[in-house]
Order: sequence, then C-alpha cells, then structure tokens
Amino acid sequence: MRRGSIASAVGDSTPLSARTKIFDPYCYEFHEDPYPMYSWLRSNAPVYRNEERDFWALSRHADVVEAFRNSDTYLNRCGVSIDPSAWGEDAWRTMSFLARDEPIHGRMRGLVSRAFTPRRVSDLEPRIRQLARAYIDELRNLKSFDFIGDFAGRLPMDVISELVGVPHEDRAELRRLSDLLLHREESTTDVPAATIDAAITLASYYAAMVKARRRSRTNDMTSALIDAEIDGDRLSDDEIIGFLFLMIVAGNETTTKLLGNAWYWAWRFPSELAKVLDEPARVPAWVEETLRFDASTQLIARLVGTDIQLHGVTILAGDRALLLIGSANRDERVFTRPDVYDLDRDPSELQQLVSFGFGRHFCLGASLARLEAQVCLEELVAAFTSYDIDDSRAEQVHSVNVRGFASLPTAATAH
Repeated sequence: MRRGSIASAVGDSTPLSARTKIFDPYCYEFHEDPYPMYSWLRSNAPVYRNEERDFWALSRHADVVEAFRNSDTYLNRCGVSIDPSAWGEDAWRTMSFLARDEPIHGRMRGLVSRAFTPRRVSDLEPRIRQLARAYIDELRNLKSFDFIGDFAGRLPMDVISELVGVPHEDRAELRRLSDLLLHREESTTDVPAATIDAAITLASYYAAMVKARRRSRTNDMTSALIDAEIDGDRLSDDEIIGFLFLMIVAGNETTTKLLGNAWYWAWRFPSELAKVLDEPARVPAWVEETLRFDASTQLIARLVGTDIQLHGVTILAGDRALLLIGSANRDERVFTRPDVYDLDRDPSELQQLVSFGFGRHFCLGASLARLEAQVCLEELVAAFTSYDIDDSRAEQVHSVNVRGFASLPTAATAH
C-alpha cells in the first residue's frame, strides 16, 4: 500500500471518521494537547501519511526506536524539522552534527566531544546551584511570579552562556532571539520575518564571537571548540557557529521547557508533588517521569534513505518521516498506565525513554539537561512549601518540534 489517502496507512476496515482524521504538527489545537492524537495514531495509523505536508509519521515506541537505531536508513542530512527554512542540505549550519550523517557526523561529534566533556558538565553543578538560589531569592517575597520568565527561562540561558562565553549583558537579548526561532503561526509553514531576522542576528553574533576567540582564547567552550583536534582535524568557523546555534536551541530552550513541564505536571498531580516536597531525594524521579510524560522535544524529522516496508505500508527513499517521541513515550505497549504521571514508575520502564534519542544520535547534552533540571528542582523544593499555578493564564509555546510553556503564572509559599 502506498499514499493516495490516509486510509492507505490505516486499512480499509477503519471507519470513515477515523480514516479522515488529520495529524498536523502545525495545528495549535495539537500543540495544546497532542496526546489524544498520538493515541489514535498508535492504534489506527502507526504509519501515517500527511499528503499536504508531505511526511510520514511513526508513533509506536518500537518503530521510533528502530528508526533511531537504523541511522543508515533514517538519515539526518536534511535536519530534524520539516519547516521549509530548516529542512535541506544546509540544515547543519544551525543544527550542527544533528543534521549530518556518517562519516561527517562521527567526525564532528568526536571533535565537539573534546570540548563538551563529562568533566566540563559535572564541574558546572556548583555554579548551577548558585544561579538557582540567586533567582529563587528574588522570588521568595513576591506574591506571584512567572515561573518561565522569572526562573526557568533565565537559568538555562545563563548556564549555556557561561559555558560558551556569552557576556551577561547579552543574554536577555539572545534569549529573546532564541524564542523567536521556535515560534510558528497557526497551521502555516511560513517562517515569520522576525524569525528570519533573529536567525541572521544570532549567526552574526556567534561569527563575531568565534572571530574574537581566534584572536584571544578564553576559558570557555567556544575557545575549546577552536582548539579541539583529532589527528590534525579541526572544526571550521561555520561548524563552530552551527554548534553554538544548536546549544542555544537544543541546550537552552528544551531545558527551559523541561523545567516548566515538571513544575506544571507536579502541580496537576498533587499526590506526586507531595512526594517530592516530603522527600526531596525523589527529585531525579520527578525529572525522569517528566521526560517521559511530556517531553520537551516531541518529534524530529528524518530523510528516508531506502524503501521501507512497515505495517503493510511502503515508504519510499526520499520521503520524510517524523519520529513522534512524545507518542513513543506514552506507548501502552511499553509503559504501564502511560497517561498517568507517576513518580513511582518502575525504573525499568524509564530506561525505555526516547526523549533524548537513541543510538548514534543520542543527545550529547542529555547529562547537562538532567543536571540542570535536578539541581533547579532540588533548590525549588528546598525553598517553597507549596505553590499554585493560574492555569487560566498559562501559555503554551507554539512550535513544530518543541512542547512547553511560554508562561506559567505561579504563587508560592516560602519556607
């Protein structure tokens, strides 16, 4: 079976109402709550075709894991987003080695790893804790605050900025520009002029920063990237700029969303929030269950390199496939009561998470994201005895790939 209609990916015995169900990752309704759609896809159309947007979507855990594992068939060379401005052979300029296949991917990842070492990440913990405490001190005496704007959106930017060497006075503007990179208008693939301008401005900023570091090294990752070397091979300026772009989007935005999602879902499940307030040692479980229940990165794109037969459907070489991470993490074939937020979830289930990918392209920054989230949430539960969220004024981010909050109005009671 092949294309033609959604029915080709579902089966002719499916009721007409199900056959006409449309999955569109640009739809605002989907952004507000993607999980009913994911559930329908897993049951009715595990290999789904959207002809208008020109993509396939894989929603079951086993299929998503296999696609991650089989990086010789599901290729990265055109990037991870189906946005017209982001998809194509130049995607590496803003997505670095995330948009490269072997052998270039292995070469770039190896060089970047020389600068982004586990030691460099672990050494950040005291500074992350210091930053978290400073921001929390600002919140203690406020009647209310925006958890995103006043905390979760600031701290990850500080961490990434200090890591790569962005001065304090530039961070608020870089945060604003990175927000613009993600935002999309409802049901359109057109990239707003403000987004294009933001990308150009960021590229110019990082180009100037790399140029300055080549003249005079400092103790930051940008300098380390310049000096990274394997058998005489080094990163070019364009490759370094691409990695800095990746850091500000993948390293900053997704951690902001992880913190916001953890804060929100613990509040929505009071019995789970009580567990971490009573026993802060359970914060790591809070982080992991949030990564499963509502992942920051919901989906990523792949270019199909060879014809694939899957669930009776043929996907042709040259097609685009979306790997639905958010759906895979709620697959009832793998997770018990997948739609329940449960901090007592069996650790063996949490080992099946695909929130950071799998295989060759497993997220290089996963340990940093987990460290930031754990430290921040530890400091928050140490500072506040309870909190409440004004759900009526909470705002979701509208992005094709990323899920999280733009604003979370909060009132908290301090110790």
